[in-house]
Amino acid sequence: MNDLNLMAIFARVAEAGSFAEAARRLATSRSAVSKAVTRLESMLGAQLLNRTTRHLSLTEIGVAVAEHCNRMLEEAVQAERIVASLSTEPRGVLRVSASVAFGTLHIAPLLAEFLSMHPELTIDMTITDRWIDLAEEGYDVAICVTGEPPPNYVARKLAPVRRKLCATPGYFAKRGQPQMPADLVAHCCLDYTRSGGQGRWRFTGPEGEISVPVTGPLRIDDDEALSQAVLGGLGLGMLPTFIVGKDIQSGKLQAVLSEYIPVEQHVYALYLPTRYLPSKVRVFIDFLVAHIGSEPYWDQG
Repeated sequence: MNDLNLMAIFARVAEAGSFAEAARRLATSRSAVSKAVTRLESMLGAQLLNRTTRHLSLTEIGVAVAEHCNRMLEEAVQAERIVASLSTEPRGVLRVSASVAFGTLHIAPLLAEFLSMHPELTIDMTITDRWIDLAEEGYDVAICVTGEPPPNYVARKLAPVRRKLCATPGYFAKRGQPQMPADLVAHCCLDYTRSGGQGRWRFTGPEGEISVPVTGPLRIDDDEALSQAVLGGLGLGMLPTFIVGKDIQSGKLQAVLSEYIPVEQHVYALYLPTRYLPSKVRVFIDFLVAHIGSEPYWDQG
């Protein structure tokens, strides 16, 4: 086992290109790393590194040995992943990224129940609409809203994102309800700027896609803020039901032209492809699927 430790240290030196950087990654001293490589060379009876005062490079033998040592480390990591995936009780830290609106409204309220079910687990959660690179930034799972998940991730669909064109009953009492998308030219339309179609709203009717020019006193880049403006009676907004579903159910808002608005996005749980999915990731995603349901609770009724 001591020989394996020496090989692991050498693999880190070969990867880092210096004793100092390898020591930093291993959280040990430069001299300890240097001595470990010297002992490995003595044990193997071969020089693995060319050393100068300014440069470190692998010998021909060192290149071959480093390749096998790296493979050994990869197998060790896989062994750890097997243990994690087959563990009956998820433990450790689960790093989660979630989009701002969905994470705040529908993930955070569930965490108390989830963590009470798994007391050996803690969650490190980031609420952001910034794209997260799971591998680069060390996250286990990302909950995001997108039309098409990236091909280099495993994507599990959690819910459709249904948008509703809605306003308050008071607004419709004053301005009337639009019966066709073309009627919106006479309405006060509040524009969500992240939709990409600034100044025009797209619909799908019997004759195909319809693009309607819209105008209004507000352009805004946040769905939750837009919902507050709509609830205030300022005008019509195209909003996801995971934000305004309760307001539509309670009658605070009324939806119109729903038959013209297709489902173009979904909420996904994304994780890196692996042969052995860690149990902490699996139970978290299964928990979300069970609580959201095949028909999301915010769309019921």
